[in-house]
Amino acid sequence: MTTMPHAKESSTLVLFVRSLLFSIGMTLSTLIVVPLVMLSFPFPFEQRYRVSQRWSRFNMWWLKKTCGIDCQISGLEHLPTGPTIVIAKHQSAWETMFLQQLLPPLVWVVKRELLWVPFFGWALAILNPISINREAANAAIKQVLRQGREQVSKGRWVLIFPEGTRTAPGVRGRYGVGGAMLAAYTGCPILPVAHNAGEFWPRRGFLKRPGTIQLVFGPLVESNGRKAKELNALVEEWIEGTMQRISNVA
Repeated sequence: MTTMPHAKESSTLVLFVRSLLFSIGMTLSTLIVVPLVMLSFPFPFEQRYRVSQRWSRFNMWWLKKTCGIDCQISGLEHLPTGPTIVIAKHQSAWETMFLQQLLPPLVWVVKRELLWVPFFGWALAILNPISINREAANAAIKQVLRQGREQVSKGRWVLIFPEGTRTAPGVRGRYGVGGAMLAAYTGCPILPVAHNAGEFWPRRGFLKRPGTIQLVFGPLVESNGRKAKELNALVEEWIEGTMQRISNVA
């Protein structure tokens, strides 16, 4: 049966209104939480982190209410009790918020330009991210190793998106070796993460489509006795293999 043009227009309008409602809520919550995060700077990291988690939790709840986007999680049994290097697929803004509100206190490896964004970037800086200059690859890796070891020594997890930027569903970016090098350097295991969030919250699209995101935590990849190149290959193989299984994109 052929879908009538007015039905498509109506569907698009509904998606637009729902996406707009979500964006309004996210903006308002950001205006409220960012000053709170900035004011929390005298307190320990864990307390600052909990303040920021409230923002992520609200927006995940609001996303479900407005846009009908939910999540089904597999592999929770693989989450370790100690510090780990989380290496995740990057398709959307969704995973940055979802993983923050779900996992223990962690720091992100981010491009330094994010810290230049007024207010949001300033609040992000208070959460001790590892901000790198992607144009200076060697210096960036040294920074990830130095600051990453400092963070895990404090019991924190480190989250890295190895492709460096968001990729469209069905696209496989080049996996940088920084996360694997940090795991080998610190002896921490790697927790690989695959998901198909980009099919519902596109990387450069405003419209968000209802549905259930599949997020899968893989078995821990132990780093002891393994070189970074081997670790990176194992993680990439698992993530991309899992992506083929959960993706709805041909």
